[in-house]
Amino acid sequence: MLSIDIPGFRNLSLAHLVLDFNGTLAVDGNLITGVFERLKDLAADLKVHVLTADTFGQARRALADLEVQLTILKAGQEAEAKLAYVQALGPDQVVAIGNGRNDRLMLRAAALGMAVAGMEGTAVEALTAAHVFLPGIHEALALLEQPRRLVATLRA
Repeated sequence: MLSIDIPGFRNLSLAHLVLDFNGTLAVDGNLITGVFERLKDLAADLKVHVLTADTFGQARRALADLEVQLTILKAGQEAEAKLAYVQALGPDQVVAIGNGRNDRLMLRAAALGMAVAGMEGTAVEALTAAHVFLPGIHEALALLEQPRRLVATLRA
């Protein structure tokens, strides 16, 4: 569990980290260098979930040695499926990270939504749905490793 009180925003008690795969954690189906280690470390405090339509068919292989809940979504309606997943976990306990248009609903619903940029870019809808925008996945994961940094960004 990750807990942090952000004045004028909310008291976050996060139990789940929900992540998009392609464009967020991976490029062309391959994990971004250094992401494996960071997710492994964060799994000590958060239950890690990866949601993907697995465009490149590499997610299962890339995440095989990590303690994560991988869910392969059927093509079409991914945005709604990601939202339903976050709602089932309890959105008040979820931090969600994504970059795509199909991440917008989960980013908006989560207690903390983070949009990231990467080689695929960031959809405007994801950007406007998130609470925080970061230049990449490493910066987003660093905020979870050092959550007091969120206070400076999100406090009223």
